[in-house]
Amino acid sequence: MAEPVIQARKISVSFGAVRALTDVDISVERGTVHGLLGHNGAGKTTLVNVLSTLIRPTSGTATVAGFDVGDQGHLVRGRIGVTGQFASVDDNLSGRDNLVLVARLLGASSRQARARADDLLTVFGLTDAARRAVRTYSGGMRRRIDLAASLVGRPEVLFLDEPTTGLDPPGRLGLWQIIEDLIATGTTALLTTQYLTEADRLAQEISVLSKGTVTATGTPAALKARVGGASTHLRLAVRADTDRATTLLTRVGFTPVVGGENPVVILPATAPTDLATAIRELERGHIAIAEITMAAPTLDDVYLAVTGTHR
Repeated sequence: MAEPVIQARKISVSFGAVRALTDVDISVERGTVHGLLGHNGAGKTTLVNVLSTLIRPTSGTATVAGFDVGDQGHLVRGRIGVTGQFASVDDNLSGRDNLVLVARLLGASSRQARARADDLLTVFGLTDAARRAVRTYSGGMRRRIDLAASLVGRPEVLFLDEPTTGLDPPGRLGLWQIIEDLIATGTTALLTTQYLTEADRLAQEISVLSKGTVTATGTPAALKARVGGASTHLRLAVRADTDRATTLLTRVGFTPVVGGENPVVILPATAPTDLATAIRELERGHIAIAEITMAAPTLDDVYLAVTGTHR
């Protein structure tokens, strides 16, 4: 098996008496997105800062593109791109000039820098705004120019630290598509996000961070399976029948749960025969069903379960 492009082993980080990370392990294969989920203060950005060589871990080891982030930081930096939560480009320069500047700092000639900038402006749909100052860009355009700047050096590895923060839904969808296109070309990415739909769409594997510790790791499907299978939601026509319905269903072997603001009876059973049995029992009790829906577990359910938080 090929060596992971990103690998962290027992990474811990302390800031004085504050423990930001504790024994964090992650492994990211080439050409994949590894999602890092967690609330504010969970340690996501601290881990990105370690892997991008901005801070040294208190203990543990990590490699990126085969190089140690502590002892070979200059080699790591030459192979990565980083997009943070806020645009890091110069507001007073045009989008094109920002990209040309980054390319020149990376050693490109003037001609090479201009060509690379023009290529990226085309890819990110910013050609028409290329000569405008970045301060005039919308939020979505600023995130795109920032991501473009991180790609000037054609990095092997991208660190995307909440890249869609503050974007409206169309802007978020557009950036997701760009990220998917990059991964299809072989780029490897570590994505931190608080949007569970974002992790579900982009990441092949996810780690959940809580209070600086990884509480779960796996594919989105595997993590969802941990919190149980699909369930059947029965919304009753008469709200007052809820207690009687749960009693009847319990008598025939179900373990119903009542949930929601407009209470529904939830059955952890999806087989057609089970559903038919439940419906017949409620009909015998003269309890009318207004709506039947099937619900699969979501990453929201996973996050709440593995972090010990509640709705």
